[in-house]
Amino acid sequence: MSTRPLAVIVLAAGKGTRMKSDRHKVLHPLAGRPMLLHLLASVAELAPARTVVVVGAGREQVEAAVAPLGASVVVQAEQLGTGHAVRQAEPLLEGFAGDVLVLYADVPLVGADVMRRMIDRLHAPDAPAGVVLGFRPVRAGTYGRVLAGADGRIARMVEYKDAKPEERAVTLCNSGLMAMRAEQLFALLARVGNDNAAGEYYLPDVVMLVAADGRASVVVEVDEAEVTGVNSRDELAALEEVWQHRRRARAMAEGASLVAPHTVWFAHDTVLGRDVTVEPNVVFGPGVSVADGATVRGFSYIEGATIARGAVVGPFARLRPGAEVGEEAHVGNFVEMKQAVLGRGAKANHLSYLGDTTVGAGANIGAGTITCNYDGFFKHRTNIGAGAFIGSNSSLVAPVTIGDGAIVAAGSVVTADAEADALILARPAVVVKPGWAARFRERMRARKKG
Repeated sequence: MSTRPLAVIVLAAGKGTRMKSDRHKVLHPLAGRPMLLHLLASVAELAPARTVVVVGAGREQVEAAVAPLGASVVVQAEQLGTGHAVRQAEPLLEGFAGDVLVLYADVPLVGADVMRRMIDRLHAPDAPAGVVLGFRPVRAGTYGRVLAGADGRIARMVEYKDAKPEERAVTLCNSGLMAMRAEQLFALLARVGNDNAAGEYYLPDVVMLVAADGRASVVVEVDEAEVTGVNSRDELAALEEVWQHRRRARAMAEGASLVAPHTVWFAHDTVLGRDVTVEPNVVFGPGVSVADGATVRGFSYIEGATIARGAVVGPFARLRPGAEVGEEAHVGNFVEMKQAVLGRGAKANHLSYLGDTTVGAGANIGAGTITCNYDGFFKHRTNIGAGAFIGSNSSLVAPVTIGDGAIVAAGSVVTADAEADALILARPAVVVKPGWAARFRERMRARKKG
């Protein structure tokens, strides 16, 4: 890329009324991350000198989302078109001598490599005045059209509302994304008028203005998926499918086995090691890392969790944030973990809840065991030592510690600490009354007849 400093302007002022939502359109999640943050993550790879987000309706939500990223925010009080929106960033870029990249917050999948292509093309030997990102959609619909030669030199750009029938027949469309030198961009925007069908100030008009000044702009073409925008929940779902399809293909190319790829759902930051096997209908929420050789069985939901080498999770397991499954450990069907660590080779195979818990290496958690971690006001921890055996249907009332190698008898309710290698038996004595059941039924039948 050019060594000139880069500024990025992200347009996020649209109301997004078609989403029918109280949440700002650009904050709706794609693969577990807001669309806007997808885009800003790609922007960050270019290390821009300045990033400006143009906001409008719902500005408070957008401002809160971008504040931790250090982006500047400017308000477009009136929605007067894309050219007008970009001009709102001018005061924040006063005196900036570098390149400007204009992006759209509801076009979240444009990658850093595409952005670099635009900047590189801006500084190619023929030194175009501007670079427009174009694409050829399956259905061109109402996109603006780009009329360009084989060399990419733009002859004309026109919005669909203002296009003639022969121009609407052109298949090369304008994504709206553009790169231009700051020194020219804002001077040209000051000359843009709104004498068009919508009465708006269009950003693409700067291309025609610079052409009238005797300088050419060029178009760089990309695949439609790179520049697909989102205006409705239906379009968001369609883009999610595109993202998921790509991520599944990448997972398999990197050495993971997906038994039924189309049923596996990834988050934006899911990490899978080599020789990981993922069975059908698994959902990964954000913050999951799965090490080499691990297996995630079907119908498991995993979020904010770490699964170590060779571990087996599921089927029908739920790992919540803070769950750590150690090497060769097993988490079985209908087991839930939250803020819990299962040590190397430990097993919790059936119908258990482990919350705020540490389980030592090689320990066994019997079916139906629960750690009672919440007293209605505070959370408390349970510590289970290495090699301990927790009998089925036990309740461990935190805070409590079970020592290494200790055995908890089935059905126990444990409220006190136990030392290593102890037997913990906490249940009522068994009372057997011979013949009582028969006598009870006889009395009940007699009462019913009476």
